[in-house]
Amino acid sequence: MKELYSYLSNIDSNLYAILIIAGCFILEQVFSSPHKFVGRGKHLLNNMIFYILTAIVSYIVAKGQVWSVKQLNDHRIGLFYLIQVPYLVKLIAGVALLDMVTYWIHRLSHNSTILWSLHRVHHSDSHMDSSSFFRFHPLELSFAIGNVIGVAIFGLDITILITYFLVVVIFIVIEHANIETPRWLDLTIGLIFTTPNMHKIHHHKEQEFTDSNYADIFILWDRLFGTFKYKPVKELQYGLAEFDDPQKQKFDFLLKSPFIKIEKL
Repeated sequence: MKELYSYLSNIDSNLYAILIIAGCFILEQVFSSPHKFVGRGKHLLNNMIFYILTAIVSYIVAKGQVWSVKQLNDHRIGLFYLIQVPYLVKLIAGVALLDMVTYWIHRLSHNSTILWSLHRVHHSDSHMDSSSFFRFHPLELSFAIGNVIGVAIFGLDITILITYFLVVVIFIVIEHANIETPRWLDLTIGLIFTTPNMHKIHHHKEQEFTDSNYADIFILWDRLFGTFKYKPVKELQYGLAEFDDPQKQKFDFLLKSPFIKIEKL
């Protein structure tokens, strides 16, 4: 497994994400979507500024994650240290379990006033496309902390954590891309995995849909824990009503918005 870790740890995470987004941007030009919008250059720039800040913070956070995982592994903390399973089983199960932990962290982010004030920056985007992947407040660290919690509970190593990151980035970017995938995809692999259509429902303005479909990789968690909802993409309106004002879509306002009292509409 040292070879696998060596290979995965040498992947440039920022370049990896950007290449996937570039690929999805091309797909957005080829495939149809009921949601057209102009000014995509400005939209991309606005979201890119967030990514630059988030990347700086993430570099520091990643160092803390690696140190924390090493400490947990050195002390053999977690469930997988109590049972013996083939490493491939542990790797696949680990990715699924980290996704489940992220599901609960994501759900908490919608129900905690403090966490929501940060997470709503992502949901404020009224025109979704692949660049919406970038739109996270740089102080939203709950998901990074959740990964360490998952490692501590289940006894996962840094190779599994990196693998989870590489998989989840693909899902998150595609899920935000401004394309509508065929319904048969939702009715087949959508029984287990989160499809782009399913995640877009999570960005619908209506609260009951905003508070649904939390999972990034396995929609199975939403189905099991009662938060799955479905609605045709053409019926969706993205964003949050309280952020409809164009002035509230600007980077400077969004950056300070967690520290401003903004009532839900």
